[in-house]
Formats: sequence, C-alpha cells, structure tokens
Amino acid sequence: MPEDLADPSEFRRLMARWASGVSVVTSRDGERDYGMTVNALLSVSLSPPLLLVSLSSDADTTPVVERSGAFAVSFLSAAQRSLSERFARTVPPEEKFRDLAVVRGRLGPALLEGSLAWAECRVRSASVAADHRLILGEVVTTRFGTDAPPLVFHRSGYARVLGENTLELPPSRTM
Repeated sequence: MPEDLADPSEFRRLMARWASGVSVVTSRDGERDYGMTVNALLSVSLSPPLLLVSLSSDADTTPVVERSGAFAVSFLSAAQRSLSERFARTVPPEEKFRDLAVVRGRLGPALLEGSLAWAECRVRSASVAADHRLILGEVVTTRFGTDAPPLVFHRSGYARVLGENTLELPPSRTM
C-alpha cells in the first residue's frame, strides 16, 4: 500500500461513523438466485433513474450481476436484520434463499418480501475500483412495500427501533 494513503483499519473506523441504510442486491443465473448484503448504494441520477452499487469482486453474486445484465435491490426494514446477516454470510446461494419468501419482478431477480421498497435495474456499466466492482444500473421498475423504519447500520452495528419514528444508534466503541 502506498505510504501516502490512509491506513485501511483507520479508514474502516472512519466509515463506521457514517450511518447507512442496508439493502440486499439479488441477481439470477438460470434457475439459481444469488444475493448479497450491500450498504454502498447511491442514487446517481433522477433522469434517467440510475443507481450505483459497490459489490465485492470476490462475492459470488458480482459476476452473476455482470453476466445476467440485471439486478434488483431490496431496501430492508428494521425488522429484516436477520436477512441482512443471512446475505452477508459466505455460504452457497441456495442456503441464503432457503425457505425465504420472494417475488419475481419484470427482470427476474428475487425481490425479498417485507422490504420497504424494491428497484429492478439493467446493468448500464461496470468498472473496477480496487477490490470492488462499481455497477451502474438503469432503474427499470420500482415497487413500494411496507411503511416501516429502515434498517440502519452505524458504528459497525444496527440501530434499534424505539418507536415509530425513533431509532437508537449503537453505542460508541473504542477501536
């Protein structure tokens, strides 16, 4: 690593101070579903509607997104923490989807039931960014689901829902 760049562990601590929503990106290869937890997601443009997701290059879902040319984003509610944890694990794709309620959208990737909303995207471009792939997607369809608090990740932990409009962020940790 070049000497003039920030230490990776310090950068990780820095980014832990940035709260982010949590989503699951899914894609489909033939009859098999793939998916992974993602919090690096960005609205790029309203016209045309574009989303950018940052996917780990070594994740099994990443090449499927690029090959298939389509992906879906399920925006998780606070009640879906277990799904975030399930899709963050390095396990075979069929284990991630076992006994899971999904619906199919127009493009085919799984949409996780109970989510706040969904976006189905066609891959517009993909580029290398160190150990990740930046996937720019054209939003083809949107759907709205449950009206509930979002799943929020901050300080390397999940916020807790205290009331309809109140979240408690995880306590500070000395790192």
